[in-house]
Amino acid sequence: MRSGIDSYSHLNSLIHKWEPRCKLVALLALIFAFSFVRQLTLLPAMVLVTLVLSSLSRLPVAFFLSRLRYPGWFLAAIAILLPFTVGSTIIFQFGWLALRQEGLLLLVVVATRFLCILMVSLIWFGTTPLLTNIRAMGALGLPPTLAEMMLLSYRYIEQFAEDLTKMKRAMQLRGFRATKLSRRNLSVLASLAGTLLVRSYEQSEQVYQAMRLRGYGYLPQGRRYGRNRMKRVSVGDAIALGITLLIAVGFVVGELVI
Repeated sequence: MRSGIDSYSHLNSLIHKWEPRCKLVALLALIFAFSFVRQLTLLPAMVLVTLVLSSLSRLPVAFFLSRLRYPGWFLAAIAILLPFTVGSTIIFQFGWLALRQEGLLLLVVVATRFLCILMVSLIWFGTTPLLTNIRAMGALGLPPTLAEMMLLSYRYIEQFAEDLTKMKRAMQLRGFRATKLSRRNLSVLASLAGTLLVRSYEQSEQVYQAMRLRGYGYLPQGRRYGRNRMKRVSVGDAIALGITLLIAVGFVVGELVI
């Protein structure tokens, strides 16, 4: 795809070279460990691990910024609400608006954890082609049907976006202006959504029939998606996996102990 999340998967870095199955298990374990963190004292270590991984991946800063832009709006909504609604210790008050200490501390934890988890996820998907990731999931036991659904969904998201862009451009050439809120515009937008849904359904039926004609659904009994397509795990891959798992366990243990 032209602008997919794996557009930088061709780069040459230690994270790119990491065996996909080991990378999947290690980074998923790290993501779950990050989601377990609640203590402020563990946040610097979490940020440090994330920065080290991003540095090793050699992914451009622009890659992270472009993908963090839309989730940032969600984070901004939380940033507006938490400091003024959570806690009882008021550190600043202006009329009825009160800034609370507990809300600020919770915001720091939530924002740091959110950004670190998202960046690790971007490193995972950004350093490995999607098809390789799906093969790795299949080799680890993901049912073939789910793997194929993931691949097809990702493949046709951009196709649907292009169809939507063409339809919107055609409507604009005919004088439609979406900025005006009116009953007619709402009716046109509803028709647009319905047309896109019907066209998407028809296209999915055509793709499915073409796949069936090419033998889809007739794999040999017991064959697993992704088997015999992955390279062997090297000693370096196993060591990196072990270190990352130890770091993940360290975060969990640190949270329980502290």
